Amino acid sequence: MEEQKSAKKTRVGMVTSNKMDKTVVVSVDRLIHHQKYRKFIRRQNKFKAHDALNACQIGDRVLIEESRPLSKDKRWVVVKILEKAAL
Repeated sequence: MEEQKSAKKTRVGMVTSNKMDKTVVVSVDRLIHHQKYRKFIRRQNKFKAHDALNACQIGDRVLIEESRPLSKDKRWVVVKILEKAAL
């Protein structure tokens, strides 16, 4: 049986805050190309993601996936911790 490809969006980002219970703030950086000046500009988005086990620490690289609305601001779920923060 073939695996069904997920239509949900995924992002890789850095945990910037874990002060809330079962919630982390993940900062996702991306580069966009400026058409006029032909330079790359760094853009940043912050997403609140559900961390059910409270396993994420500040500085961890995580994979987040889109989900149904879990609260007023929370629409993402932490799928996997890719890299733990160096202490």
